[in-house]
Amino acid sequence: MLKLIPTLVLLICLTYSLAGQVPAGYYESASGLTGKALQQALHDIIDGHTTLEYSALWQAFSTTDVKADGITVWDIYSDKPGGTPAYTYTIFTKQCGTYQKEGDCYNREHSFPKSWFDDLPPMNTDLLHIYPTDGWVNNKRGNLPYGETASATWTSTNGSMVGPSSVQGYQGTVFEPIDEYKGDLARTYFYIATRYYGEDSQWPGSDMTAGAQPKPWAVPMLLAWHLADAVSAKEISRNNEVYKYQGNRNPFIDDPKFAEKIWGTLNPVEETREERLSMTLWPNPAQEWLNVSISGYPCSGSVAYIYDTGGCLVQTATVEEGLVTISTAELPAGIYFLTLSCDGKISTEAFVVTGR
Repeated sequence: MLKLIPTLVLLICLTYSLAGQVPAGYYESASGLTGKALQQALHDIIDGHTTLEYSALWQAFSTTDVKADGITVWDIYSDKPGGTPAYTYTIFTKQCGTYQKEGDCYNREHSFPKSWFDDLPPMNTDLLHIYPTDGWVNNKRGNLPYGETASATWTSTNGSMVGPSSVQGYQGTVFEPIDEYKGDLARTYFYIATRYYGEDSQWPGSDMTAGAQPKPWAVPMLLAWHLADAVSAKEISRNNEVYKYQGNRNPFIDDPKFAEKIWGTLNPVEETREERLSMTLWPNPAQEWLNVSISGYPCSGSVAYIYDTGGCLVQTATVEEGLVTISTAELPAGIYFLTLSCDGKISTEAFVVTGR
């Protein structure tokens, strides 16, 4: 059976009220597109940004990554939202430098590691993936893929972890950030995949990426992070500030639906059919319950996502077996989409909930 999560997740559509200072018509050429066509259109919009000098990143951090007090560095590897971090940094002080432990200094963390693109410009100074972070934690992360681990071998003071992957489809060592910044980093990776779309043929890549593009095992995880950790006021402010320096933006912060239209449920074109699951839904239309049959893969522990026609996430459930049942009793009558990722493969099917 399917174990239902007791509360509805935060609707991704609520993030649209936080819309930042997007120039009028900025995304007009991407209107109505999905899939690779949308990714290409967004690439053409954000391509050719102003390239900064590496030394200029320190100055940029003073406006892109400073907290409301105007002096404290916003370090996603040490910050404790709603709590007190073990240490903080004052902007322009304790820039790395050498370090022997957490709290010694902060540096310029390439969330998409430099070795994955040969440390070449303009990627190596692109602020939309470079964050100020504690040097020691940055070193522990190194060039590990982001991921999730169930048995950490090292944990930072804010709960970031290093350990063997628990993500289906990848078994290596990963770095897991805290939940509050997983969405930030997922949208960062969607940005990289789009900004450098078609420009990454010579990149070495990594266990997580083929050039700039996330590998099949990483896509469902990044989409799940994107959905569970909605766009924050911090991200919007940072996006606006980076735009002042580089002249380009992260589209996935400005419109979270773009990610779903390229890699997820709102892309109606099956561009990677070999990465699809075989999934059957019944009864369809449904009233109180929806049965889901999954063929070919042991999907226990995977998450099923249900969206309305506006692309808003309205319910999630955890899959425990290949034949599962989901309660639809709380869903208003209408059309919905159920998407499931398992072992790096994805399937989306539409269903109808009728009036009771």
